[in-house]
Amino acid sequence: MIQKLAHRIIIKLKASFYDLLPIILVVSFFQIFVLQQAFPNLKEILAGLIFVVLGLMLFVEGLELGLFPIGESLSYALAKKGSLFWLLSFSFLLGFSTTLAEPALIAVAKEAADIAVESDLIIDEIQSRYAFGLRLTVAFSVGLAILVGIWRIIKGWPVYYLIIGGYIIVVIMTLFAPKEIIGIAYDTGGVTTSTITVPLVTALGVGLATVIEGRNPLADGFGLIAFASLLPMIFVMAYGMLIF
Repeated sequence: MIQKLAHRIIIKLKASFYDLLPIILVVSFFQIFVLQQAFPNLKEILAGLIFVVLGLMLFVEGLELGLFPIGESLSYALAKKGSLFWLLSFSFLLGFSTTLAEPALIAVAKEAADIAVESDLIIDEIQSRYAFGLRLTVAFSVGLAILVGIWRIIKGWPVYYLIIGGYIIVVIMTLFAPKEIIGIAYDTGGVTTSTITVPLVTALGVGLATVIEGRNPLADGFGLIAFASLLPMIFVMAYGMLIF
C-alpha cells in the first residue's frame, strides 16, 4: 500500500515538473545566455521551485479528488431534482462566491485602488470601498455569466451567438468608457477565470450537459468560462463610468 502511494506521488511529481519545465528552460536561457549572469540567491530559487512543483501536484490532485467531482455531483442532483429555480440560483451563487474569493481578483482590485488614489482619481478615504466595489461588480457579473451559460445549456443555444453579441457590446462600451478603467476591465476578464472559479464552473457545465438528454458534454458542457471572462469587462466598464 505504501509502495503504491509512493509510486503514485513520484509519478505526479514528475508530471508537475514536466509541466513547469518549459518555464524553467526559458528563464534559464535568458539568465545564462542573454543576460550572462548567475542566478541570484540560487538556493532560495531551487527551494522555491521545489515548493512550486509540490504545490502544483497537490493542487491538481485536489481538483481531481474534490472540486471536479463535487461540481458534477451537485449539478447532477439539482438537475434530477427538477427545479429550475434552484439550479439557476446555485449557478449564480457559485459564480458569485468563487469569484469574490478569487485571490487574483483581490490582488488586482487592491492594485487598481492604489493606483487610482495615486492618480487622484479617487480620494484615499474611499480606497478600500472602491476595491471592494470592484470585486463585488466582477463577482456579480461572473454569477450572472454562469447563470446565462447554464440557461444556454438547458436551451441548447449555440455558444457563438452569445459570445459574438457580448464582444460587440464590449467594443462599443470601450469607445465610451473612461480610459482609466478600460485596462482594468479587460484584465478582470482574465483574473476571474483562475484557480477557484474554473474547476467548479467547468465541472458544473459538464455535469449538467451529461444529465440533460440530447446534450453532448463536450459540445455543450464547456463554454461557461467564456461567459465568465466576457461579462466582467462589460460590468467593470459600467462601474468605471459611474465611479469616475
